[in-house]
This record gives sequence, structure tokens and C-alpha cells, in this order.
Amino acid sequence: MPNEFVQVDAFTDRPFRGNPAAVCILNAPAEEEWMQDVAREMNLSETAFCHPSTAVAGEWELRWFTPGSEVDLCGHATLATAHVLATEHGSTDTMGFHTRSGRLSATVGENGDITLDFPVDELVPVDVTAEMGAALGVEVLAAAYGRTDLLLEAGADADVRSCIPDLGAVSALAERGVILTARNEREGFDVVSRVFAPNVAIPEDPVTGSAHTTLAVWWVPRLGSAAFRAEQASQRGGELEVELVGDRVRITGRAVTVVRGTLLP
Repeated sequence: MPNEFVQVDAFTDRPFRGNPAAVCILNAPAEEEWMQDVAREMNLSETAFCHPSTAVAGEWELRWFTPGSEVDLCGHATLATAHVLATEHGSTDTMGFHTRSGRLSATVGENGDITLDFPVDELVPVDVTAEMGAALGVEVLAAAYGRTDLLLEAGADADVRSCIPDLGAVSALAERGVILTARNEREGFDVVSRVFAPNVAIPEDPVTGSAHTTLAVWWVPRLGSAAFRAEQASQRGGELEVELVGDRVRITGRAVTVVRGTLLP
């Protein structure tokens, strides 16, 4: 049988902004090779595959694939999946997802906002090296490793926005990607970031929900607030509300459907 897919722009309320993800809602598990082929064909930063859980009634199994590999955690494709389940499949309130990063949840608000509940990252501060600054082409003030990404703090908002990275050098710095961040000088925002992940075939990710589980650990003590507004300053751009609550991070954003299609057998 053909499988339908929906393409959603996540962490935005306007088409052609935010981060696009393809979402396939399946009746049962699919072959891993097929899912990887579909993700490669979609050629988006992530394609999500979701089917009803056989272990917990009313909940879902969820996996995410980049064009190059499966990933352990993806924020924007989870938000996109929740949006599709809510708008196309009648799901309401809080949805539970069983993933390689444990159980996650997404709650749809009355105003259309979707709040993700994710595990917080663990950060280990490290010394700044010359290679870090050279790879990003900016002065790096501080650095820390998360589980998969390297976080680098730049001195100014403008450094993040104007950064032209050497992607070959970036690929040598971290397992998955590099998060470049600074305090945001735009009114109404607290933090700005960009994310480069050439090791998983994503030169620059438009908006990275999972990176904000890392950014929350870094910025909450520096801002003196458990909650902050974040901007990811890619070409498409995206906006997120972030709140650190114990060992969880709540990430809130919006999404909009832009494409519906059918994958032929």
C-alpha cells in the first residue's frame, strides 16, 4: 500500500520558514533500510516515522532519519509529528512518544502552540582551542561538550549571524554538530544560535529543537532565569520558548503544513 507523508515547517507559524520535516504516520513498523531511503529521497534535515505503540495503548513509536543516518533525538521533527497527529489524525492534549532517547511528550495548547518535553543535556566545560575559532571564523569565549554536540559561546550576536564556518574543520570538532551561540540583541529575545552538523549530512540546520536541551543548560544560569526566548538565526530562521524544569527541558513552538504527498511502492 502507498504511504502518505506530510511536510511541515516547524518552529514557525509561516510557510517556508522554520525547519522543514517530512512525517510518515504508519500503521506498523517499517524496514530500517526503507526509512533511510525515504529520508534520503526527502532530502530534508529530518524525516520522522511514527506508528502506534504496541507496548503502551494510545502512545506512539517515533524514529528520525537524516539523509545520512538515524539520530537519537530531534526536536523539530517531533514537533512536526505532533502537529500532523493533531491536525490530520485527531490527537489532542498530550501525546507520548517512545524513542531512542526514552519517552518524550508533546502537548498541543489551545492557541496552537506545541510544547515538547525533552531530557536535559549534560555539559562538560572544556578549554577553548585555536581550532574552534578557526573552524567558525569567530572569537570563541567559552566551550562545552554535550552528549553529541560542541557548544561554543561567541562574544556578540553579530558574530553568530555573520559566521561562515569551515565545515571540514567543524566536522572534526564534535560527534554530531557544533552550536554557536551568544546573547541576543534583538528585542524580545534572550539567546541567538546557529547549528552546523556536517557529520550527519546537514551543513546548517535551520532550527534545532534538540540543541536547545544543550542551550538551556548553558544559558539558564547565565541569564538568571529558568525560561528564555530563543532565535535560531539560519537563513530560514526560527523561534522557540525554552524552559528548564529539573532534568527536563520544555521547548515550545508552532508548525504549519506545507505539503501532502504519497510515497509509491
